[in-house]
Amino acid sequence: MVDASKSESGTTTDHSPAALPEDAIIILPVRNMLLFPGIVLPLTIARPSSVAAAQEAVRSGRKIGLLLQNDPAVEQPGPEDLRHVGTVAEILRYVTSEATHYAICRGVNRFRVKEFLSGFPYIVARIEEVGISEVITPEVEARMSLLKMRAREAIQLLPNLPPELPAAIEGLDSPSVLADFLSGIIDIPVSEKQDLLETFDVTQLLDKLLGLLAKRIQVLQLSKAIGEQTQQTLSSQQREHILREQLRQIQKELGDDDAKAIELKELSDKIDKARMPKEAEEQARRELKRLERMPEVAAEYGLTRSYLEWLIELPWSKLDPEQIDILEARRILDDDHYGLEKVKRRILEHLAVRKLNPEGKSPILCFVGPPGVGKTSLGQSIARATGRKFVRLSLGGVHDESEIRGHRRTYIGALPGNVIQSIRKAGTRNPVMMLDEMDKLGAGFHGDPAAALLEVLDPEQNAAFRDNYLAIPFDLSKVMLIGTANVIDNIPAAVRDRMEIIEMPGYIEEEKLAIAKRYLLTRQLKSAGLTSEQCEISDDVITTVIRNYTREAGVRNLERHIGAICRYAAMRIAEASVTRFIAAPTDLPAILGPRRFEQEVAMRTSVPGVATGLAWTPAGGDILFVEATSIPGRGKLILTGQLGEVMKESAQAALSLVKSRAIEFGIDTIALQKSDVHVHVPAGAIPKDGPSAGVAMFLALTSLLTRRTVRSDTAMTGEISLRGLVLPIGGVKEKVLGALQAGITTIMLPARNRKDIEDVPENARSRLRFIWLERVDDAIDAALNPPQTRDPRFEGTPHVAPAERQAAHSR
Repeated sequence: MVDASKSESGTTTDHSPAALPEDAIIILPVRNMLLFPGIVLPLTIARPSSVAAAQEAVRSGRKIGLLLQNDPAVEQPGPEDLRHVGTVAEILRYVTSEATHYAICRGVNRFRVKEFLSGFPYIVARIEEVGISEVITPEVEARMSLLKMRAREAIQLLPNLPPELPAAIEGLDSPSVLADFLSGIIDIPVSEKQDLLETFDVTQLLDKLLGLLAKRIQVLQLSKAIGEQTQQTLSSQQREHILREQLRQIQKELGDDDAKAIELKELSDKIDKARMPKEAEEQARRELKRLERMPEVAAEYGLTRSYLEWLIELPWSKLDPEQIDILEARRILDDDHYGLEKVKRRILEHLAVRKLNPEGKSPILCFVGPPGVGKTSLGQSIARATGRKFVRLSLGGVHDESEIRGHRRTYIGALPGNVIQSIRKAGTRNPVMMLDEMDKLGAGFHGDPAAALLEVLDPEQNAAFRDNYLAIPFDLSKVMLIGTANVIDNIPAAVRDRMEIIEMPGYIEEEKLAIAKRYLLTRQLKSAGLTSEQCEISDDVITTVIRNYTREAGVRNLERHIGAICRYAAMRIAEASVTRFIAAPTDLPAILGPRRFEQEVAMRTSVPGVATGLAWTPAGGDILFVEATSIPGRGKLILTGQLGEVMKESAQAALSLVKSRAIEFGIDTIALQKSDVHVHVPAGAIPKDGPSAGVAMFLALTSLLTRRTVRSDTAMTGEISLRGLVLPIGGVKEKVLGALQAGITTIMLPARNRKDIEDVPENARSRLRFIWLERVDDAIDAALNPPQTRDPRFEGTPHVAPAERQAAHSR
């Protein structure tokens, strides 16, 4: 909204901030610099009004106008303090910091102010852009040629200019562009640059620029001559060395200690005490001699000193005494971990071999299992059992080889790799080093960290591990290396080959209850500042949490929920509502919310066409439902549920097998050809794939087409062939434990997986009934209930009665 208006004579007109006219532009006052069209320069913006102006221009996408101040000392310039000819510029990038803002601007065109507008928090003006008329005549061409020649002369007299600058100047064919380019780079007073900016005639502009450039060349030639005459024989470094020697003598006369000499003496003494290998000590002495000859202000002084400190502080010869007591180690493992008998036995065997043969090259153990089963804490227990230091090296997300091997000293900010850093942190050459999350190693354009890790893991090579930063070998043969991973298939094959894989299955319900009572509850009570007298959580509460609020192989979420109960009790006690809190299963919905998992197997499998399968996931075993239905169509197979290619092939194979035996199963093949079969695996947002869903899909289709429901207490896994054979699968242990947790009592497994059942804990096996499948006929006999009566919901299902089936056989 316009408040007041005056004539176009450079006076001001009031406007509201929302009514910026189209021919108006935001003005940014500048001092001691000018921007010419076509030139890109960074601007430093500090004044609040200028910051507001620049930010508004960036926000609205407008260009800005740069006007030179008449007096650079004016802190808050107004329209009367500015020139009336400037440069229209666009902001290419805007960068902010705590006190100063920076804008990288490119000049677009000259402009002349018509009038200044008021009513804005910054200076705004109506402008008209002024271009330079270019009529290239022989006189203009002569001036351009002379201007380029003088520009070359000036460039030769100026040091540190880009070598491509002369070629860039030669390539400029427009007289105005050439004049603006040279005006922007020539070192002349800002007032003379403003005069060039206010010159709109191209001939006058070239003449003025020729005169200024000739004057600048004379100054440069004179400066060069004076510099050559007065050049001193001593370089700045020699002069500084002489001054420091004089300062050292003065300090000696005054009785002051030489700080550098004391520091070098301390470094020399530390090298003597470090007991380095011969190669490392020779390297340290060479670096110390370089440091003696180097001034403290030199750039390499700090880098060389840091390198020496790394060499000195590494535990080249320090070995912690290793006292392996197998009985004590067994006690520590039993105290720290419940269950895991096979894992503990393998660890004790590992320690026994190290005790009897300390110089032997024992294998590197790698614990593989779902999250929360205690892989990392097992490494800490091993360190306690052997009396060693424990360091953890996380490999998750490592995608740079230098994070393992270190950076070369030629790089700025170079450091040793994480392996050497962990050794220095441990302070000993024989710690227990846990390489955590080995299945999450990455690979980028900086190299393959998995390949760099091979030298660490190989007992034939790690005795002379060479870090790029140290550039000398370091002995890692005494380090007890232990790896962890969630998924064995994601560990690079070469790395996996150098380790002994120890699989850690999930816990069953009884084991989770025991772990919660022995470890989790005590830890969470202490974390919440409670005692066992103030907060009591019964076995029924923990069991309810396990069944209704967690479905995991480990105990990580179980501990979180127990912690939530303890915090709820702490809040009740802190607000004096109660003095002692006794948790009950009925309190859990108020504390943890509604139950998150239900035993839905019976509900889901109460209709034909639904079968319960078993799945393996990185977090442990689980169940999944396979649903099938038929609709009128042309015999197509429809698959949904975000299935992978392998599961899609399993569904196709299952349907082909059902069709091939349709007469035997009493299925009307003609009606089947006129129906589309839809197979769906719920939880469609989760990708699913794997070669073990064939039996479940076959039973779901057979159940649908024969109207025989699948037993609700039965789950199955296994792949099928087109001949009806049931093929073996993997992950039996995890799948069995996941089925037990979901309330399954009968599990159908391929007969060729009978050997894998020994890995399942005995107390879990005793609660399950196993059916071993050689062919799919075994699954039909064991899993399908008798046929149901006709249900209106399945009127479209192709099925024939037993009498019709007999007639079909006779035909």
